[in-house]
Amino acid sequence: MQLPVAWSLVLVVAAVWNLVVWPQFWRRVTKDPRARDEAGRPTRFYTVHAVLVGVSVVLAVLVGVVGVLGLVG
Repeated sequence: MQLPVAWSLVLVVAAVWNLVVWPQFWRRVTKDPRARDEAGRPTRFYTVHAVLVGVSVVLAVLVGVVGVLGLVG
């Protein structure tokens, strides 16, 4: 894969940033009173944020892999 080193570093930094930020956000979401109803079941608030965080973490890993491949390739 031909990717300039500068762009590879940008991708790696973006991946690390997302892998640091999203899990912290998820911890706040799970503690939010809107995350569960009176019976303790997950609400739409919880579900929407679970999907958002899940997709963001998967994308962060993929971006990180591309960045690392650009650095070593």
